[in-house]
Amino acid sequence: MSTRTTTSSLSNLWKALGPGILVACAAVGGSHLVWSTRAGAEFGWSLLWLVILANLLKLPFFLYGQRYTSATGESLLAGYHRHGVIYVWIFLAVNILTGTINIAGVSMLSGALLAGYGIAGATVPQLTVFLIILCVLLLLLGHYKLLDGFAKIIITFLAIATVAAVIFAIPNRPQIAADFVAASPYTWASFAFLISLLGWMPAPIDLSAWSSLWMFSREKQTGHFATVKESAIDFYIGYISATVLAVLFVALGALVMFGTGESFSPTGIGFSQQLVNLYTATIGDWSRLLILSAAFVTMFSTTLTCLDGYPRSLAACCVLIGEFPPKRFERIYQIWTLVSGLLAAAVVLFLVENLLQLLTFATVVSFLTSPILAFINFKVMRGENVPQAHRPGLFLTLISWAGIVFFLAMTSGYLYVKLIHNA
Repeated sequence: MSTRTTTSSLSNLWKALGPGILVACAAVGGSHLVWSTRAGAEFGWSLLWLVILANLLKLPFFLYGQRYTSATGESLLAGYHRHGVIYVWIFLAVNILTGTINIAGVSMLSGALLAGYGIAGATVPQLTVFLIILCVLLLLLGHYKLLDGFAKIIITFLAIATVAAVIFAIPNRPQIAADFVAASPYTWASFAFLISLLGWMPAPIDLSAWSSLWMFSREKQTGHFATVKESAIDFYIGYISATVLAVLFVALGALVMFGTGESFSPTGIGFSQQLVNLYTATIGDWSRLLILSAAFVTMFSTTLTCLDGYPRSLAACCVLIGEFPPKRFERIYQIWTLVSGLLAAAVVLFLVENLLQLLTFATVVSFLTSPILAFINFKVMRGENVPQAHRPGLFLTLISWAGIVFFLAMTSGYLYVKLIHNA
């Protein structure tokens, strides 16, 4: 292979990188900072296997988002439409419900972290609404280019800080009392927590449609449309990074908080302070401002990503259902961005009293919709319009069916707990 060909290949690969990393950025904000850390803090290493399993079982459905688009040249949602407009309506309904809740949840965590700077005279809900307005304005003015550049810097910065915190935590673990008895996560009482952990681990499955749509935005930015191989590299870089970070956050919670008798506060400010303390307890107080800034910017980036992803997928659904010309997409996207921001702000101001309550509700709704969206993604990826070489092979097929069965089993367990066991 000539030097010119190699240089060209690397250049095209760089142009393809982005959508998969954006998904990782969206994943790290909610599931990792909150649920992975709580899993380690409350149950030690007991749930590490479940975190890894969740990442494995969801892998095919996220991969299909980018693979389908690079193999067919159309969005994953267009693939939904090929199999019947009812699938687009299902996705639209799921996203209207989960979008508002998830945007409100990650925005409120961002607002809680912003409050950690000691801003006088402002409550967490007020700061949250301010951040939602700021994100909406940034997206309407900066579009995908701003989002893409921001995400790559933030995910790298947080990864370095988290690795450092875990390394320092290993020799500085707190003394666990001799009579300490660890709580078991394998009880019906803990089942709701398991569903919350799985709901955003590493992210809701509907984000697979985002990466598909972001591929077209990346093409518009760089002039290059990713090949199947390039999109796979982009996907695996983002997904493996998110998985490794999930493990590190479990480790951080287990090493610093497990066995100390301390539990996370349900209030926004209390939770954000404890989150920062996880890092400073091992790295040192000198790092408090740095860690607070890393956590805040990470969550702000997640909020920005969600406020782009949900409206973008909703706009794509509207274009497909209404059979509008592609040029109408941008205007519909702008409308959905404004509507999503307003609805999320209303939830934060009027319907929520504590942060963990909102985040728990958001993750549960996301998980309960997982079997539906996973099945549709799998069905679309095996469609006749997908070249045979790019359809799921034996390995991906087995994991896909295992994932769908697992999601259904866990959903059934949750419904049993809520409707029968706790009745």
